[in-house]
Amino acid sequence: MPHVVVDPESTSLQQRFALIHTPRKNRKRYPEACVQVMASEQDARHAADPDARLYAAVVYGPSVSSESQRIYYLVRWL
Repeated sequence: MPHVVVDPESTSLQQRFALIHTPRKNRKRYPEACVQVMASEQDARHAADPDARLYAAVVYGPSVSSESQRIYYLVRWL
């Protein structure tokens, strides 16, 4: 996981299963508009569609970037 300060008492920042829409999988963080949070790992894996550039992942966030955008950090691809 990228160097992110984890606040265990936070109610909004947490690891989540998600779909990420991206043309390439080499980034460490993704804007909120590219991330669709899913209810479970199974849901994320089932909805993934590499042909549509939708990839299942575990993300951490959302966090506010220095540019005031909400972003998710990639923990790992599923």
